[in-house]
Amino acid sequence: MRKILLVDDEPYILTLVRVTLEDPQWVILEATDGRMALDVVERERPDLVLLDVRMPHLDGFAVCRAIRANASLGHTKIVMLTASGQEVDRAHGREVGADDYLTKPFSPLALLALVQSLLPQSEVLPRVTGDESRSDG
Repeated sequence: MRKILLVDDEPYILTLVRVTLEDPQWVILEATDGRMALDVVERERPDLVLLDVRMPHLDGFAVCRAIRANASLGHTKIVMLTASGQEVDRAHGREVGADDYLTKPFSPLALLALVQSLLPQSEVLPRVTGDESRSDG
């Protein structure tokens, strides 16, 4: 069973993403700050982390860097899911090892398409077509 960790300090964003991805075959995990995210990643070993940038304790860039520094987490895909859509933020995300970048507000269909592209073995989510405002990575 695949695990997806949602990391955001805004409860309504966590709810929106959880509802968008909710399916009995997925384990949806949540964290509300950077330290909690690293604890959950170490304990649960998610396949995908959807990671906000601006959070308490540790920002998303620091969390991404820490995940990438741990060789046993090499399988983990990371998407920066944030309102910080400037090119400098995208570049920083790539530098610290993010696999992709999705800017808030985002289309739920774009989120589904991105998850499917990063976890292609998924048979759970309905197949979404089109680029639906997906970031260029």
